[in-house]
Amino acid sequence: MSTPWRATVLGSQVAELLRRPGRFTATGLSLLIAAFVVFGAVMAQQIVTATVVEKFRGTPETVSLVVTPGGDGKDLGEAGLRAVRRTPGVTEAVGRMEGGSPLDGSAVERYLGLSADPGTGALAKVRLLDGTYPGGPGLLAVNTQAAREYGLAPGSSLTLLRPEPDGEGTRRVTVEVSGVVRSTATNDAEPTGYAPGPELGRLLGVSAYSRIDVRTDVGTDLRTGGRVAELTERIRQAVPGALVRSGDAVRKEEAREAVAEAKDTLELVTVFLVVAVGAAVLVATSTFRIVFARRVRQLALLRAIGATSRRLAAALVVEGAVVGLLAGVAGVLAAWGCGRLVPPVAGRFGHELFAPSRLPPAEAVLTVLGTGLLAVLAVLAPSLTASRVSPLHALRSAASGEGAGSGVGRTLLGLLCAAGAALLARQQYSGLPQPGDTGYDRFGALTGVVLSGGLAFLALIALGPRLVRPVLSAVAVPLRRTGAAGRLAVAGVGGAPGRAASVSVVVALGVCLVGSALTCLASLNAYERYRQAVEAPADFRLYARDSETLDRSLAADLASHPELSDVTAFRAVEVVEGTRGATISDLDLGGVRSGVSLTARTGSLDHLEPGHVVVDADHAHRLGVRAGDRVTLTYGGRPVQLTVAATLPGAGPYGGNFFVPAADLTRLGVDAAPTAVTADASEDGVRGRTRAQRAVTDTLTGPERGEGRVIAEAAGGRAGESDDLETTATTVILVLGLTVLVAVVGVATTAGLTVVERGREFGLLRALGLSGAAVHRMVTVECALYGVLGGVLGLALGVPYSWLVVRVAQTSAPFSVPAGQLAAVFAALVLLTAAAGTLPALSASRTSPTVAVARSE
Repeated sequence: MSTPWRATVLGSQVAELLRRPGRFTATGLSLLIAAFVVFGAVMAQQIVTATVVEKFRGTPETVSLVVTPGGDGKDLGEAGLRAVRRTPGVTEAVGRMEGGSPLDGSAVERYLGLSADPGTGALAKVRLLDGTYPGGPGLLAVNTQAAREYGLAPGSSLTLLRPEPDGEGTRRVTVEVSGVVRSTATNDAEPTGYAPGPELGRLLGVSAYSRIDVRTDVGTDLRTGGRVAELTERIRQAVPGALVRSGDAVRKEEAREAVAEAKDTLELVTVFLVVAVGAAVLVATSTFRIVFARRVRQLALLRAIGATSRRLAAALVVEGAVVGLLAGVAGVLAAWGCGRLVPPVAGRFGHELFAPSRLPPAEAVLTVLGTGLLAVLAVLAPSLTASRVSPLHALRSAASGEGAGSGVGRTLLGLLCAAGAALLARQQYSGLPQPGDTGYDRFGALTGVVLSGGLAFLALIALGPRLVRPVLSAVAVPLRRTGAAGRLAVAGVGGAPGRAASVSVVVALGVCLVGSALTCLASLNAYERYRQAVEAPADFRLYARDSETLDRSLAADLASHPELSDVTAFRAVEVVEGTRGATISDLDLGGVRSGVSLTARTGSLDHLEPGHVVVDADHAHRLGVRAGDRVTLTYGGRPVQLTVAATLPGAGPYGGNFFVPAADLTRLGVDAAPTAVTADASEDGVRGRTRAQRAVTDTLTGPERGEGRVIAEAAGGRAGESDDLETTATTVILVLGLTVLVAVVGVATTAGLTVVERGREFGLLRALGLSGAAVHRMVTVECALYGVLGGVLGLALGVPYSWLVVRVAQTSAPFSVPAGQLAAVFAALVLLTAAAGTLPALSASRTSPTVAVARSE
């Protein structure tokens, strides 16, 4: 005799879904968050990769074939270009050449890269912004970087220094700037000039092209192998010995090279991907366990009417799989939509990002299937536990779920996970690379950190119910003084630690990821500033061409110009340390511009006293010294013993290894005349640098300086040097920020479920005289407390692991905590979670005392 569908186990689950969809929404939302986080991390990786490829590749999409010189050493000249253009099937062909030239007219050394480009048409790699593109001899277009750094505009003139054909001396070639362009296919960070191939060849004094880009006519189907082979063979016959490759092959090669260049950036995003996967598994498992704990009475009734444990467990697993697949599809689509929004949003803040043109099918399918598998695995353990529930539970009141998983076993599991996380973290810390260690496996170490972080997050989930009350007692002291609503809100959250932990852990996931991303990127940005301060501490550096000393009055003459500031003269000489040579300098590290970016690894850079020395990272590691140790240096056979005041996290400015006060360098017997002078522009921006450059040129002009004896170098523009880091920061923060918003939706859903389950409690409070507004405030404050708990737990977990990630990714990077940003994230999170409880709070405040008191669970 067949059993009616409502009497079957699976039918009862469907009926429960229809009767109380809120409970299933909680589990579905946890899985949706998991799928969103995982595929969001995939999208972040795809966006970073697409951005790197788009910015650094040099072959436009319209290029069908690329012709390069073969192995016979024969160049591609104008004759070869004409032969390619006459080949049947070729619509357009342009010759490419790359070069560069120093610029004359200033004592400050400047350099302009040169690139051949038609300027118009489908094969052009530049877009005109101002003026006109060169159409004849003596004209040149410059990119925005050259216009900004050198103060150029249409109508300006430049003098290029071109080597003579015999290699003896240089020839001055004056050109006029006809326009300003922006590159559309390559990174536009270096000052570059553009002109059509023949005109640029005359400027450079060359007639050979490095490659010829070919575009075929519209009717030629280059994706058909026969057509490709046919056209390739025609070009080979037209230009014997030339190497012909498809544009797709060249673009793929450029993409591989670009991705290899951005390896560290992509590895950092991969870390977030792995963390997202692990954390999503843990959160989904925790949510399923708590939801099933609240369904004990229903499961007990099914056991009482004859459902077997195996059938009950199977029905729960099927339920989890269906919910998981549906949530996976929703999460993937949501992450894909948000990923498509990232580039336009980033563009609003001045960052150019690129998103993949289509949904990555393999990653999407794997994420959906993985979410379904995650649901099955997450539901397996709680379903087996729930299926063994005693039928006697049917006679008891509905469980709140607070006792589920809160016993000794869960505590021991949490402690074991915490111990494992600590051991793995200690192992990675003890294995951190030393300066100069090139064999360190950073990706393997980052994987170890991720595993440790996963165990730590598992410990947070397991120990969450026991952590809620201590954390709550510490952060909720002011709320207890705000009246009955505040005290009841604290009591409501503290009275259900299991529920509070399940909600807070989802919030903590987003806060942990966002806080870690902000902290890691702030630290790496601080390292980038340090690196720039080391490589280019000042706008200008002047030194003697013959490595001798400079005129002692040079610094004073430069300082007399109001266009220059922070003029500093210093000495740098070779000394002997043990049996090796090194460079010692009296450059004041505290006086270097952007000195706040020069930090010490040990000791302090402030107030360097006589008899003390600052040592760079390599020499400190090789000598095994820290602040307070002693080193001996020898100059001209005279040794001097110095106390280490500080060690640097990396290299020293201008190649210096040891930095001492000027008096100590004089005590060694070094000549008092400086070997270098640095200066900054008094005014920021292009105008300030241009005026400062003229001041340097005026100072060095004249026979008293010995024309050409002093070399003046200008530091490259600092803007744009951190584009890769900013790209990573923008992408990761936007994607993970959306993850926090999804977690806030989880708070709203859980709050709504709580209001339904606590209807009798709210009714009793109303009957005892608590106003509807007070109930509204109570529920709102409870939701805000979920944000506070999640924020505290997330930051407590994220910041220490951020420190370890920074140390693994770049040992020399100073750890920087963006306190302001983290505080803003924390405050915004509390406000968002409070706002998420608005509708549930409104529903609770409207609960009728009579109906609520009469309600029977």
